Amino acid sequence: MFSDRVKSSLKREFQQSLLAKVGLVLVVLILFAAVFAPFLSLYDPDQQRIGTGDTADESELPPWGVTYTTSQTTQVDGEIVREQTAVTGTAKYPLGTNTLGQDIYSRLLYGARVSMLVGILGAIIAALVGVPYGLMFPSLVLAIALVGIFRETSFHTFELPDPFVVAARSELVPNVLIPRADHVASMPATTTFPVTVAVVVALVNWVWFARVARGEAYSIRSEEYVKAARSLGGRDLTILRKHVFPNAVTPIIVLGTIQVAFIILLESALSFLGFSGTDLTWGADIADGRSDQRDRWWIATLPGVAIVLAVVGVNLLGDWLRDALDPSIQGEGGA
Repeated sequence: MFSDRVKSSLKREFQQSLLAKVGLVLVVLILFAAVFAPFLSLYDPDQQRIGTGDTADESELPPWGVTYTTSQTTQVDGEIVREQTAVTGTAKYPLGTNTLGQDIYSRLLYGARVSMLVGILGAIIAALVGVPYGLMFPSLVLAIALVGIFRETSFHTFELPDPFVVAARSELVPNVLIPRADHVASMPATTTFPVTVAVVVALVNWVWFARVARGEAYSIRSEEYVKAARSLGGRDLTILRKHVFPNAVTPIIVLGTIQVAFIILLESALSFLGFSGTDLTWGADIADGRSDQRDRWWIATLPGVAIVLAVVGVNLLGDWLRDALDPSIQGEGGA
């Protein structure tokens, strides 16, 4: 797909750009955490510890080493008494727990799955819809196809099986081949993927791919090699496949990287508002902790930090691709 010149430019810009290296590290770490969440999680991210029965109340614990004071008002002999209790985080829950006593560290790992899946798949779907639209512009046909596809759908979420957990629970795969097999087997067997959200963000953003692809198609069709191919009897689809698309793919890839970051933010916003269909997302965790950010700041702050790191990492990679693939831009090299 890329010429030797483009590959050389990508390598050169990456070697010169510190920000590109930082972006790659952030994205790789988040993807690694998302893929291997069952191995890295300390607890089942959905397990609640709110003091029911004989279970100790471990809700709203701060991160390890952090102390905060909680106050509770009670009535003793007709008088109102306010009791203050200092709560200190422990290594058992390194990033603390939320209002339901769920481990925030484990929820961050599993929340990365939804955000990255929606971000990447949403951008891919948007590109698959927008690029053909921009190259060929079949507005009526595309509109009819979309109406036919989505008019009767009733799905909202889809349970994606976790291959590591399935393997750990299966009798067909020896547990000696799976690190921490018993621990992995206790993790959720599926990840709830918000299908509707992914489709909606793709439909919202496909027009950007269409605009870029259409602009490139208009520019490339006047090039001499396209005219030569047409004069030799080349068909329209052949010219699109062999000449137009390969030369238009560079800005599309750069746009796709930027769209991944934007869609992660959009998915987090939809999850925050409760439209995702799953509560194991960064946006839902922020919504859970928004009511008391002054005292229990970690419940909403840590998922917010995860979103920022993911978006910054993807945007830095997008800047690197733009500098390397756009000959009109001089790379900032090590900025």
